[in-house]
Amino acid sequence: MGTLKIDFVGELNDKMKGFYRSKYTTPSGDTRFAAVTQFEATDARRAFPCWDEPAIKATFDISLVVPKDRVALSNMNVTDRRPYPDDENLVEVKFARTPVMSTYLVAFVVGEYDFVETRSTDGVLVRVYTPVGKAEQGKFALEVAAKTLPFYKDYFNVPYPLPKIDLIAIADFAAGAMENWGLVTYRETALLIDPKNSCSSSRQWVALVVGHELAHQWFGNLVTMFVSADYTRAQELDALDNSHPIEVRVGHPSEVDEIFDAISYSKGASVIRMLHDYIGDEDFRKGMHLYLTKFQHKNAATEDLWESLEHASGKPIAAMMNTWTKQMGFPLVYVEAEQQEDDKVLKLVQKKFCASGPYSGEDYPLWMIPISICTSEDPAHAKMQVLMDKPELTLVLKDVKPEQWVKLNLGTVGFYRTQYSSDMLESLLPAIRDLSLPPVDRLGLQNDLFSLARAGIISTVDVLKVMEAFVNEPNYTVWSDLSCNLGILSTLLSHTDFYEEIQAFVRDIFSPIGEKLGWDPKPGEGHLDALLRGLVLGKLGKAGHKTTLEEARRRFKDHVEGKHILSADLRSPLHKQADMQEEKNRIERVLGAISQPELIQKVLTFALSEEVRPQDTVSVIGGVAGGSKQGRKAAWKFVRDNWEELYNRYQGGFLISRLIKLSVDGFAIDKMAAEVKAFFESHPAPSAERTIQQCCENILLNAAWLKRDAENVHQYLLQRKASPTAV
Repeated sequence: MGTLKIDFVGELNDKMKGFYRSKYTTPSGDTRFAAVTQFEATDARRAFPCWDEPAIKATFDISLVVPKDRVALSNMNVTDRRPYPDDENLVEVKFARTPVMSTYLVAFVVGEYDFVETRSTDGVLVRVYTPVGKAEQGKFALEVAAKTLPFYKDYFNVPYPLPKIDLIAIADFAAGAMENWGLVTYRETALLIDPKNSCSSSRQWVALVVGHELAHQWFGNLVTMFVSADYTRAQELDALDNSHPIEVRVGHPSEVDEIFDAISYSKGASVIRMLHDYIGDEDFRKGMHLYLTKFQHKNAATEDLWESLEHASGKPIAAMMNTWTKQMGFPLVYVEAEQQEDDKVLKLVQKKFCASGPYSGEDYPLWMIPISICTSEDPAHAKMQVLMDKPELTLVLKDVKPEQWVKLNLGTVGFYRTQYSSDMLESLLPAIRDLSLPPVDRLGLQNDLFSLARAGIISTVDVLKVMEAFVNEPNYTVWSDLSCNLGILSTLLSHTDFYEEIQAFVRDIFSPIGEKLGWDPKPGEGHLDALLRGLVLGKLGKAGHKTTLEEARRRFKDHVEGKHILSADLRSPLHKQADMQEEKNRIERVLGAISQPELIQKVLTFALSEEVRPQDTVSVIGGVAGGSKQGRKAAWKFVRDNWEELYNRYQGGFLISRLIKLSVDGFAIDKMAAEVKAFFESHPAPSAERTIQQCCENILLNAAWLKRDAENVHQYLLQRKASPTAV
């Protein structure tokens, strides 16, 4: 056993990767720097010489020599803190030896912080570190963390492996958060909640991110998140030709950042959710416990997880899961029904779902799909469950009356799209209207139809008819998805001369719920109602709803004059006075929603100014691109004109991919795809190559969608205006 001693020097850089410096302002207004780390995926090598591969693990004994008035943190607890012999202003801080672990999870932070602390019921010391003077804002995350740790411990039946866990808010931070073992780093917006000024969506985001990062403390990466955002995002990307399977071979480190995209994350999470549903909770927990105890501190392959779950459940997990993780894309299941006396006979056909239209490839990829079916008799429970492992399948549902509807993919847990025959779809509309179909099934039905229309498999008019059935919808998550899809549609139709008609459609859909919710929080309402109010009023305002706009102006004036302060959920006000970072972000994102050219330029210039943190510049530019047709053109021009500076700032990280996606995604003319492609051929961005291909593909799909369906939609909207009894 040899010992290797290496002297090395590194730079505290400004690139938000490796060991870097993070700028912050003290309460008295001085600018100072903290030193923090971000090693995932391949940047531990910027901080110290190491075999920087997740599979090569070691224990780490870390000591830091730091100014004596600074806080020094690492993965483990402090074992010793003594004056540094050569300089009385420094101290040497030693940390306990870590368990066997990968380099990318090592972390250290040196800076000025306050903290709040508690012990979880299983005895782990939990601390949340905040900027000085903001300890109060760490309490919400502390409470979430202290409750989450024992939950995971009981669920997996494996204790949390370290003596302490610290959660810390970092001023300049590229990701939302990073699951370093025992020292989780967060953007301020993902951790801090001001009891008075934070809106409900921020609380939900903090709870989600804290829960997600703590689950990592048991696993490399395996998280089951809420359906809508994750499930639908992965499906959008995975239907493109430029997709990739969940398991990918990675060459150069710059590719790693990009492969950690919505597909690995969200498809991974969604496929695990489907698996959990197929296996059942009890056997799933048994299998997980087996897996975690067998592979503690070791490297496990995906196959090892399937084997543990197969062992616990007795179901063909490995064979089934390989069809989901080893091949790209996911299936579309077409279903039609025929009544035979008291039974319904269903015919199911599976094909690969493609965003560019019906699949016409040579090979016929097949999936093993867990299919669940319910009827109007009991919408919340499966009448039949079956594993579809061939291209076509005929099923007999006993004792189902002609007037009863049938729905596939109960709870929207299966990672597939469903296309119903027109009479089956027709029979589901009343179940959306009277809410007898559960919320997540209403969401899934609308979302499937929207993607089928986008892909040209059905007409967009069918989607509009289904959207009209949501007039009584009370659920925030359902509205959120509906609103997102309607937003995509209005962006698309902003390229036509009947944009006003689709805006009127949006106003019709959203005004009943807007009137019901009103502007002021009601006593005793939940946080989702508060979120819904912000969403609906924002949508009505953007669609030019007169009374909403007038009321917004009146309230904004009162707010500015200090007569009556707006509730945080309705605020997206003025930037400078906002001390809370998340408040600033909320405002930065909406600054772009203006249409005067000179103001648009002002916002874009502001995006690169000192006033905006580098990590947030991207969302300001994205806000302009998504704000209006003029904004979209201006933002793309701005990105091209300032490319050198933007690229130097974000190169190699995932923010460059996000910037490109936000600035070009709304285009819908073939020649724009060519322009984007040409620009990046002469200004290469290797780490964003896949994103650029996906964006060009999206622009072409948008253009095809417009050519195919714009006229039908226009006719439908005109005819709807002529006979307004539709709603």
